Amino acid sequence: MEINWYPGHMARAKRLLSDQLSRVDVVIELCDARLPFSSRNPDLMRLTARKERVLLLGKSDLADPNLTSLWLKEFKRRGIENCMALDMNKQARNALTLIDRAAKETVERAAQRGIKKTVRAMIVGVPNVGKSTLINRLHGGSIAKVGDKPGVTRSNQWVRVSPYLEIMDTPGLLWPRLDDPVAARRLAYIAAIRDEVVDTAALSIQLLTDLLEAVPDQVVERFKIKDTSLRGAELLDAVCAGRGFLMKGGVYDTERACQVILDEFRGGKLGRITLEAPRQEEEKAPDEEATDEQA
Repeated sequence: MEINWYPGHMARAKRLLSDQLSRVDVVIELCDARLPFSSRNPDLMRLTARKERVLLLGKSDLADPNLTSLWLKEFKRRGIENCMALDMNKQARNALTLIDRAAKETVERAAQRGIKKTVRAMIVGVPNVGKSTLINRLHGGSIAKVGDKPGVTRSNQWVRVSPYLEIMDTPGLLWPRLDDPVAARRLAYIAAIRDEVVDTAALSIQLLTDLLEAVPDQVVERFKIKDTSLRGAELLDAVCAGRGFLMKGGVYDTERACQVILDEFRGGKLGRITLEAPRQEEEKAPDEEATDEQA
């Protein structure tokens, strides 16, 4: 299944982000803890290589905690010291500790000149990872527009979250060529790519196939699948039969099955699942220090 989706507003957002980088002290990158490799944009890594950075693994309450721990160790091995897993509902303000740490040298240099520095941070990431939600949690109120689909944030917005910290919310950025079909598909799983531009039947079948490999017991329990060797359209039919998704005349309602599969994975109804492990992705991942040197 080929996915190639790069809306015009994202190209404009990338240019604007590049222009704004000179004005910020810290870059906060937010990825999805269920996809710590695929939900990191390599363009962002290159653009922000010379800035102090914080990496947050958002939606950690939906991810496998053991794999999240492995990913945090892996990122620190790659030279990202300021990284943490983040449950937006309970721990959002914990991110302030990492932001303060990343900005410490800048603040201290300003203090030596007798200046009480207001730190300016920029939050970046692929669409639908929760950037605006994080800003609202840090601010303590609904100031940034949020939604459960990509493209809600269309322009940069500065938000003051404390007397000496301002954060810029930015539109989600995908890379122009989604030439890694596995990464592109996984981004579609978490709704970083609009459902309207993908074949949802093919996407749902592939997601279910991946889940059967990763967490077969949860899939069988949730969707009442009796034969886990099924693949393709027969797998959708099995979900319809197991969950009773029937239309008139006993015809399987596969459209409903597709929507339920996607919604229940995205909402964590199958349990805490991570689809990527460091050992599987480390050969494909850019080295953080090498990226710094090349920038």
